Amino acid sequence: MKSAQPEAKLLVVDDEPNIRELLSTSLRFAGFDVVAAGNGRDALTAAETHGPDLVVLDVMLPDMDGFTVTRKLRASGRHCPVLFLTARDDTEDKVTGLTVGGDDYVTKPFSLDEVVARIRAVLRRTQPLLDDEAIIRVDDLELDDDAHEVRRGGEVIELSPTEFKLLRYLMLNPNRVLSKAQILDHVWEYDFNGDASIVESYISYLRRKIDRNPDVPALIQTKRGVGYLLRTADRR
Repeated sequence: MKSAQPEAKLLVVDDEPNIRELLSTSLRFAGFDVVAAGNGRDALTAAETHGPDLVVLDVMLPDMDGFTVTRKLRASGRHCPVLFLTARDDTEDKVTGLTVGGDDYVTKPFSLDEVVARIRAVLRRTQPLLDDEAIIRVDDLELDDDAHEVRRGGEVIELSPTEFKLLRYLMLNPNRVLSKAQILDHVWEYDFNGDASIVESYISYLRRKIDRNPDVPALIQTKRGVGYLLRTADRR
């Protein structure tokens, strides 16, 4: 029986009518409120109108690719998480997705159970956590949970929802080396079929944003063969 209160509002974007309808129907049955679009332009309009909690977005669309749609969403101030659907299990696609703020991938052909599991995992890791301090500070780095903002030296740094959660985890454990397995378990809550390379990619892009000023000591450090840590000034 369908819950009276939807679990979350989803925007499903795919130009293939059969896939779009199958996904929409299955996700509604799983307890989500679903709106759908068949191309990038309609997806942007639907996002503006409905304010989804998450976008399930096909990479290959007729008018613009999913990466372009995501860039436009981010540029308009919408930072809802994005789950990409792709027919290509390609590292280049994954890297491109990370740079535009994507949060996860499902490769076609996919199982509906996998899509639902990935959606719920992304929603869990991107929801605001209210049981801890709203503002976390490490040296000149500040993370504001309520405003979902990050600043270093007073300058605002734009992060995707997953980058935000990864940084939050590092900041809650300063000077502690965190293994890839620990990061996957805490940040993704899904093992990506054991693919720990996703952690390396996110650390790399997070480092480019957080430690981009060469005149300021780098905070994010790699402990080769062990993991990653956020090293404070007093421990350098």
